Amino acid sequence: MKIGTRGSDLARWQAQWVQQRLVASGSGARAEIVVIKTRGDAEVDRPLHELEGKGFFTKEIEDALLDGRIDVAVHSLKDLPTTLPPGLALGAVPQRHDPREALVNGKSLMDLGAGTRVGTSSLRRVAQVRFLRPDLEVVPLRGNVPTRVRKVERHEGLDAALLAIAGLERLGLGAKGTPIDPLEVMPAPGQGALGIEIRADDKATRDALRPLHDPASALAVSAERALLAALGGGCQAPVAAWVASRETGNGKRLYGRVTERDGAVQLTASADIDDSAPERAGEVVARLLEGQGAASLLAR
Repeated sequence: MKIGTRGSDLARWQAQWVQQRLVASGSGARAEIVVIKTRGDAEVDRPLHELEGKGFFTKEIEDALLDGRIDVAVHSLKDLPTTLPPGLALGAVPQRHDPREALVNGKSLMDLGAGTRVGTSSLRRVAQVRFLRPDLEVVPLRGNVPTRVRKVERHEGLDAALLAIAGLERLGLGAKGTPIDPLEVMPAPGQGALGIEIRADDKATRDALRPLHDPASALAVSAERALLAALGGGCQAPVAAWVASRETGNGKRLYGRVTERDGAVQLTASADIDDSAPERAGEVVARLLEGQGAASLLAR
């Protein structure tokens, strides 16, 4: 079995994790890793939201999957478009890591001094930081996770940075970041989860991946991705999502957010998740956000 992945440190870690779990699952699978360069890896001189199209970190890998050059594609689920190419399917969603954001070189955004330079590569983060702290300076920050951390530590044009805590912890850098309340800076839909993509008709690979699938994680990310899809936003849109336990009773609740790019307006809505149809919660939250004007914010 050939596992396709990007070449970043984090992407390789994720692919190796899947490789190890496949071998240890008792399925008899043997796996090798194939590194594929994507457009998002090649065009590092501009923020992602300035690039045209979708699937900056996935298209070339999906092409290899469709061509039969690989059998499995391992993605950070937040990078995977909500609509997959014909012939491809999500084969498994492993147990999700912590989806929260982390602040590198700081305890809280609210504690940072005015004018502090905060680095991020995400329009969603940019918008939320500007809403929360318009007195901070947001600095574009691209590159793999260790590179971003080093830039902060060396004060190379910035003083702090926002990154996903999952990426930091997977690479042994968890101590570098402080988790942020997800209702303060809300994560991306699917953040912290892996999406293992396969050819839709490849039953043998789907069966081999079954031990890696986590139903609870799949339920949560299904609700979040349904929200993104219902709003018509791509992976770089300023759309955020968070699934938490209900304040009363059992079950989960989906929170969704859309923030104007300059931080002037921020909209948040939520709905309970029905375990039998988690996508419905995403559609409900999308309609609530649209009722507050989300469509016009996204259009701008």
